[in-house]
Amino acid sequence: MIIQSARLAISQIFEQQFRSVLWKSLGLTILLLVVAWIGLEALVSGILTPLLGPWPWATTIILWMLGAGLVVGLGFLIGPVTAIFAGIFLDDVAQRVEERNYPGERPGTAMPMVPSMIMAAKFTVVVIVANLLALLLVLLPFVNVAIFFFVNAWLLAREYFQFAAMRFRSESEANALRQRYAPEIFLAGLVIAGFMAVPLLNLLTPLFATALMVHVHKALSAREGVPAARAA
Repeated sequence: MIIQSARLAISQIFEQQFRSVLWKSLGLTILLLVVAWIGLEALVSGILTPLLGPWPWATTIILWMLGAGLVVGLGFLIGPVTAIFAGIFLDDVAQRVEERNYPGERPGTAMPMVPSMIMAAKFTVVVIVANLLALLLVLLPFVNVAIFFFVNAWLLAREYFQFAAMRFRSESEANALRQRYAPEIFLAGLVIAGFMAVPLLNLLTPLFATALMVHVHKALSAREGVPAARAA
């Protein structure tokens, strides 16, 4: 089930309708980071120029070093910030997966604005935690890589499955289903964690994880023999 769901998800996220979500979220991400970069550089320059007026070369060197540091820092932030904007479009991704692969079944219901924003914020926190753990693994190369995959598999599986299930179920019903099939959902989380560990490809994590968990939720609902009820 997990392999089939992952195969379907990976084949769909590169299609045109899914790429539009990626470009929108990436475009907003890059715009925000560029504005932040310009603002920080202007702020630091405004502080340093009066202090280092007699030594303009020192100001130039510091600004170059700041620029290099910002490149590294903003590169680290691309994943989490992309998750913020991608979280806004996850219902669109889920709806397109349902329409294409499950046309004979009742569609899920998009979450209301406030719960959707809360869910997007939770996705962002999860991705930030995952990226921090990845950074720690770079800084501490002797830490077992398994920690990264197991911790993030649990976090990612929990949040993305919850999102997919709550398009059809109440929060308590989604929790109960997740607990009944915890091993399978955790395996799906491992697939997402592995996907997220690949540079550049990790920018597609919200799209891939959403599509994957839509398929997983559908498969588990079918296994129970009762079609998923449409959310009230």
